[in-house]
Amino acid sequence: MHTAISAQVSAPAAPILPAPPALNDRFLRLPEVIHVTGLSRSTIYDLISRNTFPSQITLGGKNVAWLASEISIWMNERIAARGQERAA
Repeated sequence: MHTAISAQVSAPAAPILPAPPALNDRFLRLPEVIHVTGLSRSTIYDLISRNTFPSQITLGGKNVAWLASEISIWMNERIAARGQERAA
């Protein structure tokens, strides 16, 4: 009886790339980000400077916006953190 031994070859790890934005993603301008998050303008920019809030995307000239998906993710992370703080 012939027994074949298969060599297990592991593929090199692929670099982790950021996920592409969802097809239905959209840009939010600052007034809408303020409305959705309940944060003030100064708090948003303070959190961005501390790398704890999604950065704005330059649209051209002085126009900037945020991806709605990134704001949603940030909000969900804050909600999850609240749950962890209560459990601790």
